[in-house]
Amino acid sequence: MAAESSAFTSLTLPVLPLDDEVVLPGMVVPLDLSDAEVRAAVEAAQAAARSSGASKPKVLLVPRVDGTYAATGVLGTVEQVGRLSDGDPGALIRGRGRVKIGAGTTGPGGALWVEGARIDETVPDPMPGQVAELVKEYKALATNWLKKRGAWQVVDRVQQIDDVSQLADNSGYSPFLTTAQKIELLETADPVARLKLATEQLREHLAEQDVAESIAKDVQEGVDKQQREFLLRRQLEAVRKELRELNGEDGEDETDDYRARVEAADLPEKVREAALKEVDKLERGSDQSPEISWIRTWLDTVLELPWNERTEDEYDIQGAKAILDAEHAGLQDVKERITEYLAVRKRRADRGLGVVGGRRGGAVLALVGPPGVGKTSLGESVAHAMGRKFVRVALGGVRDEAEIRGHRRTYVGALPGRIVRAIKEAGSMNPVVLLDEIDKVGSDFRGDPAAALLEVLDPAQNHTFRDHYLEVELDLSDVVFLATANVLEAIPEALLDRMELVRLDGYTEDEKVVIARDHLLPRQLERAGLEPGEVTIDESALRRLAGEYTREAGVRNLERSIARLLRKVASQHELGEQELPFIVGAEQLRGLIGRPHHVPESAQDPAERRTAVPGVATGLAVTGAGGDVLFVEASLADPETGAAGLTLTGQLGDVMKESAQIALSFLRSHGAELELPVADLKDRGVHIHFPAGAVPKDGPSAGITMTTALASLLSGRLVRTDVAMTGEVSLTGRVLPIGGLKQKLLAAHRAGTTTVVIPKRNEADLDDVPSEILDKLEVHPVTDVRQVLEIALSPAEVALPAAA
Repeated sequence: MAAESSAFTSLTLPVLPLDDEVVLPGMVVPLDLSDAEVRAAVEAAQAAARSSGASKPKVLLVPRVDGTYAATGVLGTVEQVGRLSDGDPGALIRGRGRVKIGAGTTGPGGALWVEGARIDETVPDPMPGQVAELVKEYKALATNWLKKRGAWQVVDRVQQIDDVSQLADNSGYSPFLTTAQKIELLETADPVARLKLATEQLREHLAEQDVAESIAKDVQEGVDKQQREFLLRRQLEAVRKELRELNGEDGEDETDDYRARVEAADLPEKVREAALKEVDKLERGSDQSPEISWIRTWLDTVLELPWNERTEDEYDIQGAKAILDAEHAGLQDVKERITEYLAVRKRRADRGLGVVGGRRGGAVLALVGPPGVGKTSLGESVAHAMGRKFVRVALGGVRDEAEIRGHRRTYVGALPGRIVRAIKEAGSMNPVVLLDEIDKVGSDFRGDPAAALLEVLDPAQNHTFRDHYLEVELDLSDVVFLATANVLEAIPEALLDRMELVRLDGYTEDEKVVIARDHLLPRQLERAGLEPGEVTIDESALRRLAGEYTREAGVRNLERSIARLLRKVASQHELGEQELPFIVGAEQLRGLIGRPHHVPESAQDPAERRTAVPGVATGLAVTGAGGDVLFVEASLADPETGAAGLTLTGQLGDVMKESAQIALSFLRSHGAELELPVADLKDRGVHIHFPAGAVPKDGPSAGITMTTALASLLSGRLVRTDVAMTGEVSLTGRVLPIGGLKQKLLAAHRAGTTTVVIPKRNEADLDDVPSEILDKLEVHPVTDVRQVLEIALSPAEVALPAAA
């Protein structure tokens, strides 16, 4: 080999370019002569061989990448020229040795000729121990790779190669080497370094191959498992089918075929897509996976929802109004609002405006009033009048936001929220949903349910309501939401802003009698096991029950009294003490259910009335149970024993304490004008007390009541028993407006008061008060405290000595 190297030390050869190909010494490759550059190089080499008498034409094989020639080429001899396997002309060329490419030169033919220098590749003989170990390692790696490919014939040939340079160049046949890696082998002149490089490349490839085989093995095992499971499931379905046919059952088991159920269901497009994705997960999953049961529960919930089910509204406006009147006495504001809603929906439907901007014409009403006025039962009557389904959602004590918006499906036992469950229970997308006791919703570390209701009760948002469990849009824009509450202040302002407020201020005594006669008595007769004609309660007895045995804004206690009365009659009949039929009059009430609990002040003996002494006045207030009367008592301490100043008792709020200070300051500054002995106020303590001290009280509306009580105390003039008052007082003696006038007048009527003093600026609110109440009350709108004192205080000639 050394002799051959010295014989070709300097060469001038035609260049045969190899595009993205590399030929190493010792390799034999076929080349296509249809390429012009290849054919020109071979023809030039043949011509040069003929002229020089050489045995074989010689060419210079040079790799060319992106038009750039490598710095090192391979001397190649044209072994044979003929036809390739596909019939095209070709040449068989053997690589002989490395050549360092020099400058270009001219030569015969159309080929490119260059000068080159042969590179010496000799290896010391014998080989060092490290080189021998390297040769052994390379042969072992090459043998391992060839065996994996099944090339057993090549294994023997590789094992017979002992030359280091030839062994390293043999890696040129490796298909996994890139062009850049082969060029690196070509340009590495040192045989030992080249063998190290080839060994490293082969080792990296085998490592990558092992990883790929491991991944492919794992994938194949998973595929085999799925195929086996699929086959077993098919066999199980076939067995079930045979069993059904054997038992005479027709049809397929639809409960397990969720895909068929989803495709057969009338679902919105986006909901259908989400359901089919979950069906795909269900079919791919294993029965042992806990996620499968979650998916089935979710699919069952989605399929049970009435996505496209709606009830047709009853557009008989007169009929709806008649239903409301028949089922509830009074409550005209609510009835008018529902009638307006139906009338507007009828006109929208007639003009094709059922859906505008993706939203339908739902409604959100807040029914606020004291307990027992019929807020909850009104919701069912509204649904009956509209021809819709009714569902009630109790919100009292709810503190978890997930109760409204649902739980995420990542939690075990996750469920949709109460709104979605209400729609599911109703079986319709446009029911009447009663959100009962919305003012009792609380908040803690689990979130604020009232904040979650903001989207539900917003007509601009609820057409795309998204429950955390469903995670698909639910259209609530056609739902009529009725929210009930006892205390308006307990509802968050943002939530209240989204609802239309309708106040239910309580019933008059006449309305209570009608409700008791037409609704409560028939219901309690049935519960007591009595026939309608067996026990009759006179209207006088009903009126006395409403006025003296119960004093409330609603009728809940009235119904309890009627039930108690009927139970007493039924018990006496069973004991043989009473014959049926029996008529209950007002005079029989005391013997059956005991004495009255609420005797009006006007019905008491004059000497026993609270206002029988100076310094006591009757005020009006609004509580969570509706309107109520409020007595104010004032006294002056003995100048020798009592400390000067103002003392307030009765669990009063800051606003009411300030009203007492204002009343006292007004009397001190205007005492001479009012002919009051205000000199006594300088050295004597003033004590104002509100009975029922366990009940918190606040608000400015007791201002004129406290002023009247103090004026009565100083003047010694009694406050009229039949007078009640309400109004805020200013330092100048002006009477300022207050709220809740209707509830206060109803309370005054229930208490037997005949004269009421109100602020002049509240005169417009009298329109909300029933006419039958106004006919029985003498209402005095006033603007100044002086007018209040003229009306409320008894004449001076009948005055009693001052309480002081």
